[in-house]
Amino acid sequence: MRLDHVCIRVQDLDESMKFYNEAFGYEVAEKKDYPDDEFTLVYMELPSGGVQLELTYNYNHGPYEIGDGYGHIAIAVDDLEKLHKEQEAKGLNVTELKGLPGEDPHYYFAIDPDGYKIEVIREK
Repeated sequence: MRLDHVCIRVQDLDESMKFYNEAFGYEVAEKKDYPDDEFTLVYMELPSGGVQLELTYNYNHGPYEIGDGYGHIAIAVDDLEKLHKEQEAKGLNVTELKGLPGEDPHYYFAIDPDGYKIEVIREK
């Protein structure tokens, strides 16, 4: 068995696709539109492969409430500081670099247009 994909529901599909591409380099692997059922699925993947991100767009749905049980998606990167600076320069919503108590900074969060948190961690 393996984890295949993670699904998040988005309010503005184009804005979300742009965010994940600009922030992390995700590319569209597959797009399926179901107009009769009023939803679209977009599967995005990193050039390095791995778990896909499914963006689900339900026509005419307002903002989603992110429950308090949701935590985050995590993406490991080789050069944490470089990506952080690039994302800040693009005007993306990112936190400062953080570390767990007693540890050096080794992660930060990027927040997508719907408010989902993506933890960006230093590759081990």
